[in-house]
Amino acid sequence: MKQFPKDFLWGVSISSYQTEGNNFNSDWYAWEQKGKTKDKSENACDYWNRFRSDHDFLSELGVNAFRLSLEWSRIEPEEGKFSDEAIRHYREIIQDLKSRNIKTVVTFWHYTSPIWFQEKYGFHKKEAIEIFSRYGKKITDDLGDLIDVAVIINEPVMPLIFGFLLGKFPPGKINPVSFLQASSNLAESYIEIFKYIKEKRKNIPVGVSNLYNFFEPKNKRNPIHKLWVWAGKKIWNEHFISKIKNHMDYFGLDYYFHNRMGCFGTNNENKRVTEMGWEIYPEGIYAVLKEINQKYKLPVYILENGIADSQDKQRSEFIEDHVACVRKAIEDGVDVRGYFYWSLMDNFEWLHGYRPRFGLIEIDYKTLERKPRRSFYAYKKIIENNGLDE
Repeated sequence: MKQFPKDFLWGVSISSYQTEGNNFNSDWYAWEQKGKTKDKSENACDYWNRFRSDHDFLSELGVNAFRLSLEWSRIEPEEGKFSDEAIRHYREIIQDLKSRNIKTVVTFWHYTSPIWFQEKYGFHKKEAIEIFSRYGKKITDDLGDLIDVAVIINEPVMPLIFGFLLGKFPPGKINPVSFLQASSNLAESYIEIFKYIKEKRKNIPVGVSNLYNFFEPKNKRNPIHKLWVWAGKKIWNEHFISKIKNHMDYFGLDYYFHNRMGCFGTNNENKRVTEMGWEIYPEGIYAVLKEINQKYKLPVYILENGIADSQDKQRSEFIEDHVACVRKAIEDGVDVRGYFYWSLMDNFEWLHGYRPRFGLIEIDYKTLERKPRRSFYAYKKIIENNGLDE
């Protein structure tokens, strides 16, 4: 058996908006009301009220870490007015995890903002730096004692590109100038929060999670293919991280995509795909781990890696194959500290609504009944063994 390091973090991830339900004060809720998503989130998984019983599944699964996020619109429902009730409830949620000896990986901002922020400011406005930093400092002051790893921003490339270049996420802009402004402001506010945490809670590792794709040329000798790879890396993998690379304690990796670039963009063979139509390519996680190690020389937490698979036919093999590639990367010198499967349970998948099923636990959205899938127990076995059977 090839075991992982003894302190390796085995975890699963969720986000607040996708699971809590009834986040009516969020810009994404307003986005749904405009008909921009396939479904409306409404009750979602009702994790807000069912967190203890959901944490029972974590205990059964045997994870030693859990990634969750905080909903800014609950914590600061009105500009400058923070909700003691919401903060108290998040303390209950996080303390319940701590009581189970589960390390807490807490995301401060997972795509969603209060409606007042989006209507009055938005990240393309300079005032956003002070406003978002104030929120981050509040979290540090009121919840920092319970946080083991801080993830300030989730996948910044997604809300920046989809929100300011493609118009598909809030605030729905198609404006390169706004995109550049928002990128700079988000990075500047991140650095301010990073410095504050280092001052107040210096033992908390701080970073972001990066949607980091594996780009390779279809033909390594073709200059156009190589140019596409260069552009893909610059835009998706490096645009934001280059602004904050000197203010990260670790590299947070979200790995989902392999892009074999031809003359007209992605040209994958797609021998195996998920229900989202995404290629299954575990070799890519090894390649990006090696690339990240060489480029950034930081410890790595794999904060998301998952598959939409409603019939649970591919998920067990998907996890095993990716974990095997992670193990190979560790053997080859990459300092990987943890692996988090996305997601603990089925949830609201943004523009796609409730159709995609990423969960180790199946959710019946009519009754909200939870039912662990076969892959739940396959992952449990990996965790128990701290590795894969030979």
